[in-house]
Amino acid sequence: MGNTIPRARVEDDVPRLEPMLDLEWARAIQLPQAAMTAATPAELRRAWVHRAPEENVLALFRASAGMAGPVPAPWWLRAVADGKLDSREQGFRVEDRIAQLLGRRPGWEFVPWAADGESGYWEFMPSERGKSGHAIPTTVVNTDRHPGWIDVLPAHSGPTPDPIAVAGLAGLRSRLGEFEAVR
Repeated sequence: MGNTIPRARVEDDVPRLEPMLDLEWARAIQLPQAAMTAATPAELRRAWVHRAPEENVLALFRASAGMAGPVPAPWWLRAVADGKLDSREQGFRVEDRIAQLLGRRPGWEFVPWAADGESGYWEFMPSERGKSGHAIPTTVVNTDRHPGWIDVLPAHSGPTPDPIAVAGLAGLRSRLGEFEAVR
């Protein structure tokens, strides 16, 4: 019976409370509901990760990612943390230049409801359910997997095809005819 009574606490037994990094990170990337109507990446930049001092964002990202593996984050933050991109502002410029190019072209629509923490993506709507019958349209996404920062997922109906690495904005501009030809 004596083993069922807990022993008295001593000073060294005081519970140590640590910040709940998962919750803190989730709040850092959380967008307001109004952001879901954004028509460009710039209109989507309303979370803490977009506005807080960059060094604070990096510190929280690194602490959160170190706890349990990769965490949801914008492509540019992963690139900055890995030393592949100099700053968040450079990432914003990449997104904004894509928006300037695709926003003026017929058929391209910005989709703000990407995966948690991501910056949205662009879809070429004529490639969906057109003559070719594809269920998923041609999609342009930003990536940290290569220094061109742009991947294109071709229109498809079955399993997701491998992304096409595009050599930056100039590469995207030069291949738009090819990507828009699928209808």
